[in-house]
Amino acid sequence: MPTPSDQPETCRHALVTGASAGLGLAIAHAAARAGMAVTLVARDVGRLEAAYDRLTTLYPGQVAGRHSADLSEAGAPTHVVREAQREAPLDFVCHAAGLSTRGRIVETPRSEFERLMAINFFAAAELATALGEPFAERGGRLVLIGSLATRVAPAYLGAYPASKHPLSALAQQLRMELGPVGLKPLLVMPGPLARKDGGTRYDTQAEGLPEAARRPGGGAKVKAIDPDWLADRIVQAAIAGKSELIVPAKARLLFALSQLSPALGDWLLRRYMRV
Repeated sequence: MPTPSDQPETCRHALVTGASAGLGLAIAHAAARAGMAVTLVARDVGRLEAAYDRLTTLYPGQVAGRHSADLSEAGAPTHVVREAQREAPLDFVCHAAGLSTRGRIVETPRSEFERLMAINFFAAAELATALGEPFAERGGRLVLIGSLATRVAPAYLGAYPASKHPLSALAQQLRMELGPVGLKPLLVMPGPLARKDGGTRYDTQAEGLPEAARRPGGGAKVKAIDPDWLADRIVQAAIAGKSELIVPAKARLLFALSQLSPALGDWLLRRYMRV
């Protein structure tokens, strides 16, 4: 495990959720490359063990542990924080676990909202609660992985935007309440990520919907983002104490105009999406 002299005060022990695949796994690698000891959290035991073995091979002595947990269950985030801190105090936590979906909003049942909220938002909020003021006083970095749908809500994404929007409020409240004592929350809002099944993963859910609903980002006119590149950007932004990371950066203009004029924002969003 890195000694205090190897890293700035706030970058010694990282916990990454959703760390067995996708962006979460990429962030775990990026944190290790940055010199942090990393604790992996994921639900799928087989993939978690594979990720653990890979990281321990690539970064000897820098993998602090791994925990299999379903963070959508109440109490699970608190448990993994407690277990991880048996090794060493946490000062970098990234909630990358999450779910997305497709569907017409008026056909989305309450149970689907609850399913996505449980992992996309409630787990993030419980992590923040479990970490509390001691984490803030250490200058802790709390990374919340949202999406462009954290600020705008395209058509046919089902319960997904509603489950991501609250992360913006959570990040701001954390800045206001715990920022003065040292907490550095980072809200990440990326477009669709490059993945092997990007063109087919929503085929079943999007049956009967416009073709754009099957595409990454609901048909957003943006290039798919390389997860490894984004992971490095996220770790760098967190270490630097940034509050937000929006990729692509041009989406910030859409967010701002949507706040100034909802009608203009909706018009731009329709042009921005392939609908």
